[in-house]
Amino acid sequence: MFCPACVRHAFSGSAALVLAVFFASQSPAAEPVDVELVLAADVSLSMSPGELEIQRHGYAAALTHEDVLQAIAQGAYGRIAVTFFEWAGYSSQYITVPWTVIATREDAERVARQLSANPPNSARRTSISGALEFGFDLFAESAYAGNKRVIDISGDGPNNQGPPVAGIRDRLIAQGITINGLPLMTNGGLASAYDVPDLDHYYANCVIGGPGAFMVPVNDWSQFPEAIRRKLVMELAQKDSPAGNKASGEGMPVVLAAAAPAYDCLIGEKLWRDRSWIWESR
Repeated sequence: MFCPACVRHAFSGSAALVLAVFFASQSPAAEPVDVELVLAADVSLSMSPGELEIQRHGYAAALTHEDVLQAIAQGAYGRIAVTFFEWAGYSSQYITVPWTVIATREDAERVARQLSANPPNSARRTSISGALEFGFDLFAESAYAGNKRVIDISGDGPNNQGPPVAGIRDRLIAQGITINGLPLMTNGGLASAYDVPDLDHYYANCVIGGPGAFMVPVNDWSQFPEAIRRKLVMELAQKDSPAGNKASGEGMPVVLAAAAPAYDCLIGEKLWRDRSWIWESR
């Protein structure tokens, strides 16, 4: 029996399929790059204005350093995609540099100018988990397809707001993302009751993770420019490349991700709960 409604249903289904294929073919393909790199810098109130400037200038100097440019050039595609944001509390994230390709010195210098264009932001509390979630969302918005996806996070204290950091870290690792760290054990900002003396151990056990994850602890701000440069080279250089081998042999310590079941990854939240009556600074 002839069924006009059935014909219309079949036609509409076929038309929808054709339209879906058409629009999919019209969407631009993601541009291939060697690494999609999210740089996440702590700007909580425990960082002094001078330290915030050192941090900004350190990233700018590292991105334009010859060793970093060489590491980029030696990649399969010879280019990376990078974005930079500053973070503090769970809802405090500020994009300073949107997704940008770096393939040449001119590209890197343009990013460095963007980093220096405005004063650094600053806000209360410390939410590493919020920063990681924000970084994950940035990958979803990226128009690039990297052989590696890396979040490079610097900070001077443990997570004390938002979800527990270890669970967020594990969720990102399951998506193939590597999280590297730059724990700032400088103690040069405002005095705080929320610091932990073994921030490097905290980062190793609770923050970093994924394929090849590592961190470079910073014990004095004078070390920061070298630390971020070396870290970028190790993140961007191909395995066994001249740039990668050079960075691996340099002096500052590189610490791999660790798993110590006895370490308390909620130490920051507990410090905030127990001492927030003293001074709500971070």
